[in-house]
Amino acid sequence: MGTALTIAVKRIHAPVGPGDGARFLVDRLWPRGVSKEKAALAAWLKPLSPSDSLRKRYHGDTADSDEAWDAFRRAYFAELDAGIEEARAALFVLDAAAAAGSVTLLYAAKSVERNNAVALRDWLRQR
Repeated sequence: MGTALTIAVKRIHAPVGPGDGARFLVDRLWPRGVSKEKAALAAWLKPLSPSDSLRKRYHGDTADSDEAWDAFRRAYFAELDAGIEEARAALFVLDAAAAAGSVTLLYAAKSVERNNAVALRDWLRQR
């Protein structure tokens, strides 16, 4: 994903939109109340989600503080960088979809601005 890449980020509970393109869930856990049919996923990319320990630590912190968000992003980016071998297949799928058209990263968190999909989009743009 080297070029100027447009990746949308959307809460999985929002309705599927015509501009969503290929939809990828990037959470480690399946979201409550969402059927696989309603999700309309191209794939569930668990290898690109934060580890359970990082996810629990971030949600245990004051998730709306700038310090907690910055610490989460640093730790998540470090996990992504260190686990690139495990994530290689998921990145290949995501890269292929982005080359073919629109891509939307889906998350279940309540915060629109501070969630792992937003952080992942930032990491993808930097790599």
